Amino acid sequence: MLNIVLYQPEIPPNTGNIMRLCSNSGCTLHLVGPTGFDLSEKNLRRAHLDYRDLAVVREHASWEAFLETRGAGRLLAFSTKGRERHTAWRYEEGDYLLFGPESRGLPEELLLGEKVDAVLRLPMVAGSRSLNLSNAVAVAVFEAWRQLDFSGATDRS
Repeated sequence: MLNIVLYQPEIPPNTGNIMRLCSNSGCTLHLVGPTGFDLSEKNLRRAHLDYRDLAVVREHASWEAFLETRGAGRLLAFSTKGRERHTAWRYEEGDYLLFGPESRGLPEELLLGEKVDAVLRLPMVAGSRSLNLSNAVAVAVFEAWRQLDFSGATDRS
């Protein structure tokens, strides 16, 4: 399946919403520290409700620690600085979808680093700054998962 990577997330409810998304889509969530909160915070628990035990969450103390343990999938960064639309990319099982902290996005040196395979963007109208982190992750996950024919999903009527 897909991997979601949150680099230094700052807002507990966003991370909780993304945990819930991961538990419902089969994605693994990677939290790269330092985070701006304690994972046991009340706000985090409230946002993901009872989905925490259903989500696969991996915590990494730093970017370097994440790189040491990550699998073989491609690392795809999402940024307002990306030149290629997220819909133009062809996703593969095992891809890592990387998102930056809410207040500042991914650092330039990370975006330009050799570890990142592509920098993608979500389209927005002119004058917009950015989308909410959990909304951006959901948009990216569902496009990638759609391309993978919703692998692992069960259709309910």
